[in-house]
Amino acid sequence: MVRRVRVLNRAQSFGREQRVAEFLRRELGDLIRTKMRDPRIDTRNILLNDVRVSRDLRFADIYLRDCKPDGPQPDILIEVFQKAAGFLRTELSQRHSMRHTPELRFIYDSLEEQGGTIDSLIDRAVDIETHTEQSACD
Repeated sequence: MVRRVRVLNRAQSFGREQRVAEFLRRELGDLIRTKMRDPRIDTRNILLNDVRVSRDLRFADIYLRDCKPDGPQPDILIEVFQKAAGFLRTELSQRHSMRHTPELRFIYDSLEEQGGTIDSLIDRAVDIETHTEQSACD
């Protein structure tokens, strides 16, 4: 008996990864707002900036942060979500028909803070350059 195996090309695989990531982002956002309770964080202020799913759909990296500047420290935020990962994964498994629910890995998204640092470095470089040009003209 010949067994047929369907081979996905990279474009098909990428499309599925994107669809699963979008599903996870949407459903996790809903679960965090409606079902997750922890006194250390205000779940209404949590932003899911990105979800990246591995090619085999076994792992999902969830990039999140608190939108309030006076919110919990990043390590506390990640600790809360790592402890809730099992609960969230169980809830997700009831909302989809995939064979496996990806293992959730939460990562603090510090991109916005890094962007502010980069902006200030660029401003400093421009100031130094204009100061150097003015000194050369004098």
